[in-house]
Amino acid sequence: MKFGIRMPVPPYGAIESGGYIARFAQMVEELGFESVWGIDHALMNVEYDSKYPYKKGGRTPLPAEGTMPDPLIMLSYLAAVTRKIRLGTAMLVLPQRHPIILAKELATLDGYSDGRLTLGIGVGWVREEVEVLRQNFGDRGRRCDEWIQILRALWTQEVSEWDGDFFAFSGVVSSPKPVQPGGVPIMIGGHTDFAARRAGRFGDEFYPHWSVDGPNPEAYRALHGVLSEAAIQAGRSPEDIGITLTGTTHREPAELCLELGAERCVILPPGGDLDGKLPIRLERFVREVMEPLR
Repeated sequence: MKFGIRMPVPPYGAIESGGYIARFAQMVEELGFESVWGIDHALMNVEYDSKYPYKKGGRTPLPAEGTMPDPLIMLSYLAAVTRKIRLGTAMLVLPQRHPIILAKELATLDGYSDGRLTLGIGVGWVREEVEVLRQNFGDRGRRCDEWIQILRALWTQEVSEWDGDFFAFSGVVSSPKPVQPGGVPIMIGGHTDFAARRAGRFGDEFYPHWSVDGPNPEAYRALHGVLSEAAIQAGRSPEDIGITLTGTTHREPAELCLELGAERCVILPPGGDLDGKLPIRLERFVREVMEPLR
């Protein structure tokens, strides 16, 4: 099993600093992590009624005033200061982005990183954020499905065409193309049946975040059943869709990820300074968890 790690989020890391994120990424690459992952929000609402689905109480642990860099620009910077670690978004809120512009941004980054990019995407959960952007919260799932297909059309067709509900074009060329065969791998994120069906139909990978109740093997197996049924209906093999699950710096969650068949476990970074306890805690994790399980 491969191990990835999230980039720190406020207040646990000075991610507004290029020097900090470079040192963090180089450190985890040297420690043997397979991938590093950034999160995405266009903005943070100080007040909101939307329910955050991954914490009891429905409130995100991220402070509204905390620094949250654009993940694609951050990963572009990390591509230049690392050599082999995979670079991913977990998750990019896909319906908020313009798919045609995004296709070129991602293809460019894939080339500059020598094919190390994975696009993790979700539909987003903050109605208030979507409304500030003058978008429709109710059709974000439909737009997400179409955006995925537009990205792939622009990445894989020499002269591209598409005729959908939101976009239509023909006789256009998006260049450069991604260097990875078939385009940038797309990871579908989410803990709902909608996300599992989307992964079965369109995903190269599936990242079903644990719900507010924490790791739940039965809930995960049910979701994987939904994914498998959707994949078969779409003429795909469920075995071709990679699974990523979330762990911590403790051994038990990593063992659960392995037991459930995950090919990757992404951990949340422990607290601590780069020049203090953080590298010590990560070195212990590598020694006691990563090396025995990968």
